[in-house]
Amino acid sequence: AGYMHRGYEKLTEVRTYAQATALMNRIDWLGSFANEVPFILAAERLMDVEAPPRATHIRTILFEMSRIAHLVLFLGDMGVQLGAVTPVFFAFRDREFVLNQIEAATGGRFHPYFDRIGGLKDDLPKGWIADTKAVMEKVRTFCDEMEDLIMGNEIFQARTRGIGVIPADVALSYGLSGANLRSSGVDWDLRRDRPCGLVWNEVDWKVWTHPDGDSFARYWVRLQETREATRIVDQLLDGIPSGPIMAKVPRIIKVPAGEAYVATENPLGQMGYYVISKGDLVPFRVKIRTPSFNNISIVPWVMKGVYVPDVITILASLYFILGDIDR
Repeated sequence: AGYMHRGYEKLTEVRTYAQATALMNRIDWLGSFANEVPFILAAERLMDVEAPPRATHIRTILFEMSRIAHLVLFLGDMGVQLGAVTPVFFAFRDREFVLNQIEAATGGRFHPYFDRIGGLKDDLPKGWIADTKAVMEKVRTFCDEMEDLIMGNEIFQARTRGIGVIPADVALSYGLSGANLRSSGVDWDLRRDRPCGLVWNEVDWKVWTHPDGDSFARYWVRLQETREATRIVDQLLDGIPSGPIMAKVPRIIKVPAGEAYVATENPLGQMGYYVISKGDLVPFRVKIRTPSFNNISIVPWVMKGVYVPDVITILASLYFILGDIDR
């Protein structure tokens, strides 16, 4: 993985914005559509283009579905790292339903490449909304199963409670974000606190935190976050406005000279793109702030004096993707 997924920042300098969007999927390959969004938003900001309301709603829905597909895998996989094999089969089973819906809308299962400057590639297919609602119900059932199978298990509790404790001040000083930060009691979520360009502020949902900052807290927060994401999707599905899915943009896109930084609350934490344009077909520079890179910066600190089996627990609970570090 290390050699396969790297050099994105440099590659963007010889790719058009459309071509670069396809690359962005592969940074955090499990949350692919969510990676496209902040990059496109940065380009739209430079071009002074705004996607139509329908496109923005669908973007937010697919963003949250990427989060669900991502976190469902974590919820099952964390069990495997500690010796519980069954939950991961549940996770792969139910994640398929979410991926089916992403594929039905975008044509891409793992790397949708669906976001465009000014909107989206296509509209939603017929029957998609009802099918997606049924899948959200399945995901909530999966979360209940994980609560019974894993969180209530005394071995899981013994292996995670008090293991890998990260206090709030330390988490902040290392630049942690996402569930890793909220698990240390810091109430910070970009979807609520800086909802740039998407419509999270139009629906009712909650940001979950946990005071303990240990491996159990990180699991617990992600479980709540998965449930909350299904609530967001359900509400947005009910309120999709009608209208076009693309704003008027030139066929050949030249982004005006300037610079923009856009960050969103991705499945793993804060994903930000700092895009500098000199008015060409390709970006002049792109700096990518990935969540995993910061989230694992704390590893040398949190690993001091722990038992070897706890190393696996802590690394699994921090939840990172290698392409998200290497880029």
